[in-house]
Amino acid sequence: MEKGAALVIDHVSKSYGPQKALDAVHFTVPKGKVFGLLGPNGAGKTTLLRMLNGITRADAGSIAFFGEQLSRRHLPRIGYLPEERGLYKTMRVGEQALYFAQLRGMKKEDARAKLMHWFEKLEVDGWWNKEVSEVSKGMAQKIQFILAILHEPDLLILDEPLSGFDPINAQRVRSTIQEMSNQGDTTILLSTHDMGSVEEMCDEVALLHQGSLVLNGPVQTLRDEARDGRVQVTFRGTVMQFTVALGASAELLEVTSDAPRPGEHTAMLRLPSATDSSQWIHWISGTVQLTSCTEWQPSMRDVFMQAVNETSKVAS
Repeated sequence: MEKGAALVIDHVSKSYGPQKALDAVHFTVPKGKVFGLLGPNGAGKTTLLRMLNGITRADAGSIAFFGEQLSRRHLPRIGYLPEERGLYKTMRVGEQALYFAQLRGMKKEDARAKLMHWFEKLEVDGWWNKEVSEVSKGMAQKIQFILAILHEPDLLILDEPLSGFDPINAQRVRSTIQEMSNQGDTTILLSTHDMGSVEEMCDEVALLHQGSLVLNGPVQTLRDEARDGRVQVTFRGTVMQFTVALGASAELLEVTSDAPRPGEHTAMLRLPSATDSSQWIHWISGTVQLTSCTEWQPSMRDVFMQAVNETSKVAS
């Protein structure tokens, strides 16, 4: 077992007939961090989340939960917001919230006090005596989010927690997640396609594709590695003149004419790995008129797309 780990996913595999949902997936989720679980549809994320919640078992490999082999006895220490939302429509909001809290082992009065706090904080307090059938989709989603965090779990699993929210409520939930992260008492596993949320909230990520792990590490490290020698420049003059000046010194990936000033162009280049970028800039500036040059900083969406595309090319 790895020290300081909330979860150790140790070469976990799972198949459904001939379809391999997970293929020897191995990564560690650090304790007290926000960890992003990423991947396109069909990558294996849902299968892994079901394992963590005791719904299904691995065919091979193991999962450690805070240094112990994960079992159903750990479920009270886990909070889960599934992507498939669902509340009992004929029950009143308050009584249903109390029911779920008591299923998590909370005493009724303690649960009521905490529910009142969270209902007020996330502006759900006016809906306590309403039937769930009267509640909007966004309001129901906030209620389910509250139920996932109410018992202060050691591990909080959030599957697309911001989908369906308007920008204001999405920010409220995002702020709550960040507050919990800052306290460091809860490890948060965030499964999402929202790369903006990943950049804003996640410390580390794992990217699955077709059941295999293709990327794993701190967000900023993965973004730095994805630069791959790319620089973005703006220049004056014609594209032909610029292309000739480049010669074999750099690979021209893209040129656009969306620079802020008339007569300028923006180009994305990839420098060879052994190139000293400052020397290259000095050299090219003597041949063409550069107006700016910056190292390209990829977004997590860029990292995601690059990794998936490269993996798909290898597979084909």
